Amino acid sequence: MEAIIAVTVFVISYIFLLLEKINRALVALCGAAILIVLGIFTIDSALSTYVDWSTIVLLFSMMVLITITQRTGIFEFIALWMIQRVEGRPIPLFIWVGVFTAFGSALLDNVTTVLLFVPVLLHMIRKLDLPAFPYLVMVIISSNIGGTATMIGDPPNIMIGQAVEHFTFMSFLVHLAPVVIFIFAITMLILLVLFSKTLQKAGRMRSDQLAELDPKDSLKKTPLLYQSLTVLALTILGFMFHGFIHVELNTIALMGALLLLLLSEKDAYCETIFAKIEWTTLFFFIGLFVLVGGLEQTGIIDEMAIAFINLTEGNQMTSSFVILWSAGLLSGFLDNIPYVASMIPILFELEEFGMSAIDPMWWALALGACLGGNGSLLGASANVVVAGIASTHGVRIRFIKFMVYGLFVVLVSLIISSVYLYFRYF
Repeated sequence: MEAIIAVTVFVISYIFLLLEKINRALVALCGAAILIVLGIFTIDSALSTYVDWSTIVLLFSMMVLITITQRTGIFEFIALWMIQRVEGRPIPLFIWVGVFTAFGSALLDNVTTVLLFVPVLLHMIRKLDLPAFPYLVMVIISSNIGGTATMIGDPPNIMIGQAVEHFTFMSFLVHLAPVVIFIFAITMLILLVLFSKTLQKAGRMRSDQLAELDPKDSLKKTPLLYQSLTVLALTILGFMFHGFIHVELNTIALMGALLLLLLSEKDAYCETIFAKIEWTTLFFFIGLFVLVGGLEQTGIIDEMAIAFINLTEGNQMTSSFVILWSAGLLSGFLDNIPYVASMIPILFELEEFGMSAIDPMWWALALGACLGGNGSLLGASANVVVAGIASTHGVRIRFIKFMVYGLFVVLVSLIISSVYLYFRYF
């Protein structure tokens, strides 16, 4: 009975999210509240067990850092500089947006990358009077593909890297980066074809308009500029070397946010900064974690994972392909974190049963969970963050409209990944 309740509430909530008639945070929180009222779990259990507070703290901290840094004009400076470099042409800008996002998502985690870059992108779009949707789609898809290449790029990879002792940062680069680079190149071509007409219609900036742009004029050269850039740079360095200093990403981000709040207190009061935090996005995440937690609590996700494995009858190659495609398709509509969490003990159990050399299955899980996040706006944390930032700037990304592009990219990515797994490991 509890399983039926959890599935029903999740499906109804999902329908309302698709319809986009009610604020998405309100939908997610109402669904979570219904699960608690109906006794699926207590509120203490829901908040302590199923809400990933590490992600919430990371998002909140980065929002604080970006909100303060934004007051210095640095994002507009970068936007104007990039506009000059591409000479105001929409298609070269489109390409560089994808490259920059993918590269940043591989070095940092993809959520941090989009938090840093989307405000810059929206400045550029506004200056050039370009359609926002193609560029935001490119950011979302590039962030998930780029994040697949490294151990720190996407939460599923972090979880797998922490679970499997012999996996290192270099292991992910060696096994995942080659196919990720190829998938990114193909995806770039696909998106260029799909959006070429829209981008060509946008036109380009005139030479006299470009000549009038002076990026330096947008900078506010106050102590806050140097303080915010220093703290932001130190935070990013902390992300890159968190494995060596043995400090969690969310702790590094929180310390950076608190330090910058202290340093900027005279220039920007805490109340002003907190008023600009994207609370809708944060509460949406909390509600979504609890909704998915209902499926996990009632055993739905575990049963689905076990059923997929049973279909393979212990065959290593078949198991790898089932894991790849199930993770890829489910991650487009469910958060990929609980699915990966449920699959990790199952893969260890297969190893205990005598199945040897299961590393290809781990790589299949990483590829499926990370790349599948492009399937919908709910598929990955980065997707929700981009949609949240865009909405605060008056740009709305339609759920179904994005899903049309996202699912197509996911299918292409999974086909390429299947070929890669077959020829490299089997």
